[in-house]
Amino acid sequence: MKRIVVAAGLIRGPVEGPRSDRYLVSRRLADAHLAHSWELPGGKVEPGEAPDAALAREIVEELGVEVAVGDIFAVGHHVYPEKEVILLVYDARMIAGTPECLGVAEFAWLTAGEIVALPLPPADVPVVERLRRERL
Repeated sequence: MKRIVVAAGLIRGPVEGPRSDRYLVSRRLADAHLAHSWELPGGKVEPGEAPDAALAREIVEELGVEVAVGDIFAVGHHVYPEKEVILLVYDARMIAGTPECLGVAEFAWLTAGEIVALPLPPADVPVVERLRRERL
């Protein structure tokens, strides 16, 4: 079975902006695995790539913004029928740009409470549990 490592971000808005208390979430494209699902933005870590660098790259590619990547917030794991996913979720903050739908169907700025109410992919369960414990 194929194992992939995914880096995702719990991305807050800029410190001085109106979204400083909200997190950026995105919706997958129609042709993606788990199509139309909401998720924390990010993507697959390429061979030889550091996960935090992969996260920064994926956010530019998918949403057109730059982020400062911090520490790991949570680690998720799920075995799907076709692959095993290890999810590394980093605390991050948007530092430049305005989000656009470059590689996602849509995006939204949500509070921690709104995120835990979303039907997120199974690998995101540890993130949701920690958000519920620490940020609600």
